[in-house]
Amino acid sequence: MKTKLVAGLAALATLAAIPAFAQTPAPAGGPMTVDKSTIGAIWADDKGKAVLQKDVPGIEQYMDQIKDMTLAQVAPMSQGAIDDAKLKQIQADLDKASGK
Repeated sequence: MKTKLVAGLAALATLAAIPAFAQTPAPAGGPMTVDKSTIGAIWADDKGKAVLQKDVPGIEQYMDQIKDMTLAQVAPMSQGAIDDAKLKQIQADLDKASGK
């Protein structure tokens, strides 16, 4: 599983030249979400960073390439490493970390 995740994230690194889709960022201080918060914004929050490190091990290796994208945007390019179930798990963990 870890190999699949790393391989999927490695594939994302090759897409670094592709600009991120236009998006409306989550409001500052608002809830962290997999579909509105950029990965960089989640990473900048201590609780969010802990969730990403737990749920997506090795993600820090690709932060420069994916920091301006949301997890929902990265998922289709992750070769199955971040599927719908993983997005739901990450969202649940983000909600729990923020006290929801």
